Amino acid sequence: MNELREAAAPAGTDLLDERSRELADHCAAMAGRLRAIGMRLDQDPDVITEFLHEPEVRFPVQGMLPPEYRSVGEFPARLVEASSTVLGQVVATEQVSYGDPNVLLASPGPSLSGGAVQALADEQQRKRYFGRLTSSPTHTFFALTEPGKGSAATELETTLTPAPGGGWLLNGVKCYIGNGARAQLGVVFCRRAPGPWGIEAVLLDTSAPGFSGELLPSVGLRGARISRLRFQDVTVADEDVLGAQRSPSRRGLYGATYILYRFRPGIAAMAIGCAQAACDYLVTHRPTLPRRDRHRLDSVLDRIAAVRHRTYAVARDIDAGVVDVAGIGAVKARAARVAEDATRLVAELLGPACLIEHPWVEKTYRDVRAFDLMEGTTNLHAMSVFQRLLRDRAAPQPVTERAVDGAARH
Repeated sequence: MNELREAAAPAGTDLLDERSRELADHCAAMAGRLRAIGMRLDQDPDVITEFLHEPEVRFPVQGMLPPEYRSVGEFPARLVEASSTVLGQVVATEQVSYGDPNVLLASPGPSLSGGAVQALADEQQRKRYFGRLTSSPTHTFFALTEPGKGSAATELETTLTPAPGGGWLLNGVKCYIGNGARAQLGVVFCRRAPGPWGIEAVLLDTSAPGFSGELLPSVGLRGARISRLRFQDVTVADEDVLGAQRSPSRRGLYGATYILYRFRPGIAAMAIGCAQAACDYLVTHRPTLPRRDRHRLDSVLDRIAAVRHRTYAVARDIDAGVVDVAGIGAVKARAARVAEDATRLVAELLGPACLIEHPWVEKTYRDVRAFDLMEGTTNLHAMSVFQRLLRDRAAPQPVTERAVDGAARH
């Protein structure tokens, strides 16, 4: 698999400093191994348990953990620290996804729920959550999306009501939740009271009575284990309500929007990694192309470089305390589109039997179609850009609690 990286000298990386480039090189070296694992995950996502000891699988999770919970000495500290920023997560995710994004999605670890815990939890909640993740391999979930409302955080129908003997009762259904049916721990967003500030986020152990989860059939990106979750009078203790020490405007809704903005560039990075990998695969297997086809490939490569540059810029801005909500959505939508176009072009130029003769291309062709749906569909992000233009808010806003609250209301 060494040839995987021979053609990959990604353009659009001028925004990276020396440490970020070193991180990119470190993750790029994992691509061959991750691609082989990804092919197996497509057949059975549960085989990830066979590879949890592999450094290629363990490293990408380290940057998602708070410093005190990382595996000290197992990986270079400077690279783990670099991967903990939004830009670092984007760089690492792109290179890992060049190998296979299913490995990252199938692996145990904090995922989006860890971001919610870091944003909202008190010290005891943080210790319980991250302590459990580091004591044994633990899959987690982030349950926001609902069957009838999608990921509209202000329209949730899952309820949190007072229990007769104290504490709370959780009732409702969540849908399209990554790793939900096989997770041991997760964060559920629910409604305690009317209005946007009536949203709460609660920690949930999936062994709780009344919880059930089922896997949904998936055409691609099967490592994500997309699931439907049901809650029927699930007991939630007071200490499991995240951010109870905060005012209502700084709790559930704030956590949902803040985390989505920070993690959305990572979905763009996954799409970019897959798109670049597809183009490089084509060059490896058809090094000589007719001039017209070469121009078509170059056009896609230029688009990949452009969206990579914008994704890095958006990530760097978030690290600097600036969030451009419409811009974040725009790069995610553009990355998803170019990944689809890249795999479509590769399949065409490799010939009519390509999806049979090249199993990796067939799998990637299926996988990248998921990115349009993850973290908001393209039409929603296009609407966000349009609304931003109408409001003439071209200048990015600081990432403060007030800015995130204002974005959530829109």
